[in-house]
Amino acid sequence: MIQRKLEKTIEKWLFKGKLIILYGPRQVGKTTLSKRFVEKYGDKNSYINCEIIDNRVALENQNPSRIREFLGNGNFFVLDEAQKVKEIGTILKLLVDTYPDIQIIATGSSSFDLSNKINEPLTGRALEFILYPISFAEYVETYSMRDAQQKLEKLLRFGSYPDIITKPDDEARVLLTTITGQYLYKDLFDFEDIRKPDMILNLLRLVAFQVGNEVSINELAIKLEVSTKTISRYLDLLEKAFVIFRLSALSRNPRNEIGKKQKIYFYDLGVRNSLIQSHNRIELRDDIGALWENFCMVERKKKLQYEMTSVNQFFWRNVHGSEIDYVEERDGAIYGYEFKWRADSFKIPKSFVTAYNAKVSLVNSENFTDFVM
Repeated sequence: MIQRKLEKTIEKWLFKGKLIILYGPRQVGKTTLSKRFVEKYGDKNSYINCEIIDNRVALENQNPSRIREFLGNGNFFVLDEAQKVKEIGTILKLLVDTYPDIQIIATGSSSFDLSNKINEPLTGRALEFILYPISFAEYVETYSMRDAQQKLEKLLRFGSYPDIITKPDDEARVLLTTITGQYLYKDLFDFEDIRKPDMILNLLRLVAFQVGNEVSINELAIKLEVSTKTISRYLDLLEKAFVIFRLSALSRNPRNEIGKKQKIYFYDLGVRNSLIQSHNRIELRDDIGALWENFCMVERKKKLQYEMTSVNQFFWRNVHGSEIDYVEERDGAIYGYEFKWRADSFKIPKSFVTAYNAKVSLVNSENFTDFVM
């Protein structure tokens, strides 16, 4: 089993009076990670699947002593798919306040539903973590840097879901079709009034072709013949369901810089490629630049999350066409990064460096490990 970096991060916060909330896409390994914690800190009764009706009914009783009786005598419990429980936020608040010595981990596939139910009741009582598909760093630590480097092309083509990362190409292609067809939108359709489900798929396909480019909400709305309000709502839902994530523009000089557009990336490249039915080898593709940028962005996101490092993230472009793929603001300083698959140099925009006193680096296939690890 590939060792997940988030395991050690979460362990630092166990039994410190905080509820742990673990988000992430379906099929990404939340249940497996939760059961790892059960093996270390709990017993056979510590894992509770909230998709089982009897478990939901027992937990929905808002009498803390009754819930404690249902849980048993242990002090460590995992509530898997906790969003299935009505008023889960209120119930968890009761448990945390009444039994502060109990450690609870609540997992949920879909942040928009789970967070809506828990954030207000649990203010100050919970820590939130996101589990992503396997990171490059996790693969390196489980196998070796040499193996991971050899696996890089496959990661760009088929992504890094746990069930896919070690499979042969043919199996990976079939499994990805299953994920995109059955699991990707399940939470959206379960918990939201989606009037045009086919439109979500069409929207994702359009976005998949624009990875690495600035995306206009107006243009998407025109192509799909719906309102900009509908596009914005669906993009927000897809982001909360961990299908995509967005990057806004750094614009502190409105006269000269582009500020309204955004970039959109996929949490998993296998999903992105499956949506457009393109798993060709790298040398046969004309979108390697987009794949590389998306890969670097999501791997950086994993690194920062697992290390609990907080930064501001942007891209930058001015009205003259100069641009920086990714900008990070941390500790009061600005850092720019340009993603190039094979290039060993690029022209650094002087206007960006001057305006922000920024340091700019190239991230390519030869030196990327420092950036993502």
